[in-house]
Amino acid sequence: MIDFFVSVGHAIMLPLYYMTSGILIVFHKFFQGLLGMPQGWAWASSIVGLTIVIRTLLIPLFVKQIKNSRNLQLLQPKVKELQKKYGHDRERLTQETMKLYKDTGTNPLASCLPLLLQMPIFLALFRTLNEAAHSKGVGFFAQERFSGLTDSLATSEIFRTVKISDSFTSADSWHVQLVAGILVALMTITTFTTQRQLMRKNMPESALTGQYAQQQKILLYVLPVVFAVGGIAFPVGVLLYWTTSNVWTMGQQFYVIRNNPTPGTPAFDAKQARDANKKKEDGGGEPATSAAGTATAIVESPRPPPRSQPKKQTRSQRKRK
Repeated sequence: MIDFFVSVGHAIMLPLYYMTSGILIVFHKFFQGLLGMPQGWAWASSIVGLTIVIRTLLIPLFVKQIKNSRNLQLLQPKVKELQKKYGHDRERLTQETMKLYKDTGTNPLASCLPLLLQMPIFLALFRTLNEAAHSKGVGFFAQERFSGLTDSLATSEIFRTVKISDSFTSADSWHVQLVAGILVALMTITTFTTQRQLMRKNMPESALTGQYAQQQKILLYVLPVVFAVGGIAFPVGVLLYWTTSNVWTMGQQFYVIRNNPTPGTPAFDAKQARDANKKKEDGGGEPATSAAGTATAIVESPRPPPRSQPKKQTRSQRKRK
């Protein structure tokens, strides 16, 4: 029975092994073959390139995640009303809450989609590096024509003595453990920062309490701990992948929160203040232009013709009239 599940899991992961290894090989040929980078840094840069490709493909899901998170935040006052109304009946409360989510097109699980979809890539890269460390290969690395690249991935080094396939637990020197420990710390800190950035800057005060807010707070502290504990067994290449992914997430969230914040949040107030200042600056420049135009018009407008004076007449002419 166990062999059956192992074979099913391998069949599911096999396309990801080929995709991951193929992207790594293409980037490595670019960085090492065309740019002439050292082997170790070429592989490290290839892992960063793999991260950028994966995160670019996940941008539509990221946008959907942001919108869904915003809907969940804005629905919290209504969820609280339902809790007050049906707090004594848990079954009815669940039904009414799910109906509210359905009517507004909100999925509470959609906020986890980018993380869940990244996990198979994460596992594929972990297996690729782990097998390379034991002189084996998966995906394209298992083919004989790429055996040289498999050995290169297994033995290539960054920071002189740190191999891409090394981990904190498998390190044979304090230098490797130091570098791996720093990368684990960076991965943990960036994981915490990305979660906190979304909660503190793009959540209204009404959404900071309640069941959804409690779930977010749990994730805020649990996820970094999980990655910190598990990270000591991750190869250096996997730590590079996840840290780069977190930095990418921070950049994406900063752009979205700054330009399209949720109403009633500190980010929304900051955007309104920026827009007001911009309008004020634009409005301050208009009167000067208007005054200059008026002055020009006054200078260039034609003067009225001089009034003609009556001719002088003699006394005899005036008597005659």
